[in-house]
Amino acid sequence: MTTSPLTAPPRSGGPRPARRPPWGLLRELDRPADVFRHLGPNWYASVMGTGITANAAATLPVHAPGLRTAATAVWALAAFLLTALSAAWAVHWTRHRAQARAHAHHPVAAYFWGAPAMALLTVGAGTLSLGQDWIGARPALVVDVVLWSAGTALGLVTAVWIPYRVMTGAGAAADAAFGGWLMPVVPPMVSAATGAALVPHVAPGQGRLTLLLGCYAMFGISLFASVVIITQVWARLVHHAIGPAAMVPTLWIVLGPLGQSVTAANLLGDVAPLALPHPYAGAARAFGFLYGVPTWGFAMMWLALAVSITLRTLRGGLPFSLTWWSFTFPVGTCVTGTGALAVHLGSTPLKDAAVALYAFLAAAWLTVGARTAAGSARGGLFRPAPAEPAR
Repeated sequence: MTTSPLTAPPRSGGPRPARRPPWGLLRELDRPADVFRHLGPNWYASVMGTGITANAAATLPVHAPGLRTAATAVWALAAFLLTALSAAWAVHWTRHRAQARAHAHHPVAAYFWGAPAMALLTVGAGTLSLGQDWIGARPALVVDVVLWSAGTALGLVTAVWIPYRVMTGAGAAADAAFGGWLMPVVPPMVSAATGAALVPHVAPGQGRLTLLLGCYAMFGISLFASVVIITQVWARLVHHAIGPAAMVPTLWIVLGPLGQSVTAANLLGDVAPLALPHPYAGAARAFGFLYGVPTWGFAMMWLALAVSITLRTLRGGLPFSLTWWSFTFPVGTCVTGTGALAVHLGSTPLKDAAVALYAFLAAAWLTVGARTAAGSARGGLFRPAPAEPAR
């Protein structure tokens, strides 16, 4: 069985400095500079989870006093985290280039190369939907275009590069499939969902049509790749059991392409009449319902399975790690997908479901965020996680 996605090659040899005092910042590191040594792409999951918590609040089919202001503050936090983490990652690539390249060849960590792309896309979408309240509509649009373009380009690269690396490498063991396999192929779906908001800002004509068709094409890239991988994850769970406790949170990643695809299908259906002629425009909107409701049903079944397996694992001990951010972004996509369906269909039960899912998302974000902040302050999260034997 594969090890934790936080596992990294061991540190180089040589004398070790004296242990730092058991108090103060970064006390669990030998030296403060070690913050940058093992900074893998999986850290961008914290930006994804924070950003979706803000974005999902903006899409809720209900309105509460102060909710938008709070959501905008959370978006600002996500933007700050993206900036700070990108600066730290630049230092990581400058000072520890061999370690950075090792992440791309690691049998688990490599899949999380999809996280930076989704972090860019999530913050960009929040800039347009929330950030414009603070920075203005025009600057928000410019920022979103830049981040969406960068995130889309990087996401398309990871969607091909990571599977190619696996297919042409040593291959994966029969029990290796886990939710993290979805990380490099989900970014095009996030691009499709967030790109819908940019369609009205493109001048009518071939440019607008190209953007819309490109979003639908990326919808297909991610959808079919996700179906193949989810099937393998299901087969692994049935034939090889759950696996290490540290990997259990990654089961929640399956909700990501499901919820995001429902979101994308409905948002693209909304803007399709701006670029497509009759009858395709109407068919695109109908597709949001015909695809969205069955997929939403499967997502809720998987959510029940994920909750059950997680609770079972908790009884035996579920160590905290960055994989806990899997409890946030995937659930957030279910919030946005449920909310989109609720608005289109005028369904009160779906509105209630969107609110309930968001309540879970907010609680998960607060919990995981607090533990990440505490672990970062101590420095322990910046160390490579030890391998855990399969159960």
